[in-house]
Amino acid sequence: MSLVDRMIAATQRALPTEDAAAHCDIPCGIYDPHTAQIAAHTVIRMVDLIEGLGELNDTAKLHTFNRHVQTKEEHARIVEQEIIILWTDYFRPEHAEQHQNLHDLVWKTCKLTSTVKQQINKQAAQDLLAGVQQIAEIFWATKGVKTARLPSGQPTGGEIVHPVQG
Repeated sequence: MSLVDRMIAATQRALPTEDAAAHCDIPCGIYDPHTAQIAAHTVIRMVDLIEGLGELNDTAKLHTFNRHVQTKEEHARIVEQEIIILWTDYFRPEHAEQHQNLHDLVWKTCKLTSTVKQQINKQAAQDLLAGVQQIAEIFWATKGVKTARLPSGQPTGGEIVHPVQG
């Protein structure tokens, strides 16, 4: 064993570490449903673009279709991941007690991520965004922060839930 290895081993014995877990594997306490909302808007946009392709009668359209489907599914996974992070790392039992629909809302929203990955379904994509927005409103309410639904400014239209100071 080299001198460096012995020094590292001695340091580890003298200063043992504890495991910690969070969405970023550092207990930073920073959570925000904004990413999930943007990803849900992206799912809607990809459905719109896919539906606008018409007949897939040439290679270019087929490649475009494949890219849109891949992006739609990737962003549905982002929504799912972000909501699961909030559910497992942020929300606590008292939040579920204060917001009786939270468990069911998270479950249904996560199930919708599967639906939008499996199908090209505009209504399911819009329902996904609606679920994410409701979760965002609950999230901010648990922090005592008021929210406003503001225009998204995205090609999908619609709104994004923003925290409001004051």
